[in-house]
Amino acid sequence: MLYLYTGEGGGKTTAALGLALRSVGHGHKVVIIQFMKGRKDIGEYKIARRLHPNYEIHQFGREEFVNLKNPAKEDRELAENGLKFVREVLGRRPNLLVLDELNLAVAAGLVKIEDVMKLLDEAPKDMVIAITGRQAPKELIERADFVNEVKDIKHPYGKGIPAQEGIQY
Repeated sequence: MLYLYTGEGGGKTTAALGLALRSVGHGHKVVIIQFMKGRKDIGEYKIARRLHPNYEIHQFGREEFVNLKNPAKEDRELAENGLKFVREVLGRRPNLLVLDELNLAVAAGLVKIEDVMKLLDEAPKDMVIAITGRQAPKELIERADFVNEVKDIKHPYGKGIPAQEGIQY
């Protein structure tokens, strides 16, 4: 099963983390691979010690935001390393694999959609995979079994309210 969370609204990663929490609650193995993210002060990263060994998270990004119009060479290299790591994780056969921000990594040209599709072809058929990020490529939308588009109707940022620890990160 392939779950896809896309759209311009907030909550795509949060939805995938909800799947992860449920899965861990049932004793399943979960691996989260974050593309274009490198901050260690986020809740989903900090909780890993407490949920070990059923939950792991790996980041392939810098702490700084990626310039989506002109990504740095380092951003491309990190994303490629992330895809290589996905292949390794597939061999470990977790029950749930979350590929956070992979849609946007494809849209920004950090990784090729052909490489992502090949990895999905190689995934065990009984593995659940969740992919998040804005600008999901049509190939992934067509391939997915479950697609949610998150629309931004209202957001606290519009009122100048910063992201809240434990809620948005």
